[in-house]
Amino acid sequence: MLSSPQPAPLSRNDLALRAMFEARKRVFVDLLKWQVPVLDGRFELDQFDTPDAEYLILTDAAGNHRASARLLRTEGSHILADLFSQLCDGPVPSGPTCREITRFCLEPGLSARDRREARNQLVSALADHALRCGITEYTGVASPGWFGQITEFGWDCRALGEMRQVGNHRLVALHIRIDALTPGALTATGIYRPATFDLVTAGGIQ
Repeated sequence: MLSSPQPAPLSRNDLALRAMFEARKRVFVDLLKWQVPVLDGRFELDQFDTPDAEYLILTDAAGNHRASARLLRTEGSHILADLFSQLCDGPVPSGPTCREITRFCLEPGLSARDRREARNQLVSALADHALRCGITEYTGVASPGWFGQITEFGWDCRALGEMRQVGNHRLVALHIRIDALTPGALTATGIYRPATFDLVTAGGIQ
């Protein structure tokens, strides 16, 4: 009797991606009640989760999600340009060394102390990744409270325009400049926490 072929085991990157998309569903759909697509009732993905998207994913020793962020290239389609360009007083920043930070996600099951540590590690990973890969600037869209936190991390962050009402939310577009001084600036505010992270390129989830 022939046995059915067994599926190939998931790679570390596949497992990290699945854990991240599941965490995004718990945070952005279950907790924040965003009206965004959900795949198989478990994974939060949208039209920007393409093969060109990259993800910084922090996991614990057992491979459980702790924090993650999606990075989108800005020469083409991305959230600030496509959906929220009205938040910028001038042109939307773009270019080969500019990335948009989206879906900044902290694991909701962590304690408050561990969430703060995971946040600091992810911010540090964003700075370290930028310096390693020649990224000189990040953009993003934030709520007033989140923007206030981001500006206090110590890096060079400014608003790209006035805070504006978009639907039911007040939002602001932001710009972060990254250079060799950024890790020291993050260290001065107690944010910098170098950590091991995975850089995963999207290829879908199996």
